[in-house]
Amino acid sequence: MRVLAVVHQDDAGPGVFADAVSARGDTLEVWRPDRGEAPPDRFDVLIVCGGAMNVGDPLPWLGPEIDFLRAELADGRPALGVCLGAQLLAAATGGSVRRARRPEIGWADVRVHAGDDPVMAGLPSRLTAFGWHSFEAMPPAEAVPLASSDVCLQAFRLDGEPQWGIQFHAEVSPADMRHWIENLHTDPDAANLDPQALLAESEPRLESWNELGRALCTRFLEAAA
Repeated sequence: MRVLAVVHQDDAGPGVFADAVSARGDTLEVWRPDRGEAPPDRFDVLIVCGGAMNVGDPLPWLGPEIDFLRAELADGRPALGVCLGAQLLAAATGGSVRRARRPEIGWADVRVHAGDDPVMAGLPSRLTAFGWHSFEAMPPAEAVPLASSDVCLQAFRLDGEPQWGIQFHAEVSPADMRHWIENLHTDPDAANLDPQALLAESEPRLESWNELGRALCTRFLEAAA
């Protein structure tokens, strides 16, 4: 399959999801709408990545990207949205995005209630997930909730379609995670966090977290195929 990763900034790409794409023998192409690039004409699957911006920000490329996603999702295009990507999927399908009760930055407990969902049922019933967001996705009413934290919905599937959103960063590469943590001071919602403490907490978790991310993306690609 041809997998299109929609990337919104340099340090928030497909990360370890790219490993899953490569391991299956699929091909990965990156589209940067934030650079004014036009989307490619041919692809089979969408991975919509995260970013520091929000769905409602007055950025000239965000509206056209949502329109693009709306059309692709309406056609049944398989898609996996991560953090901002999940919020964009919600906004493109009649849902909404709102500020969360509080930011989730770092590691938090997530409860998985995925039943026999082909992508999310492979997760443990409880996991400690890495997140970095201040807003949350509110998908349309017909979406199926699949995981949650004390703060917000953490995973959903859009109305029986091969289209999923996750709020946690299962894709994040070790390099990007370290970069985010080292630049905590640039995020006003993270002002009370200690970057050294978060880095020390994260380092021993990285290998198993990345394994979980690769496996999640592999299940998504298999479902899409």
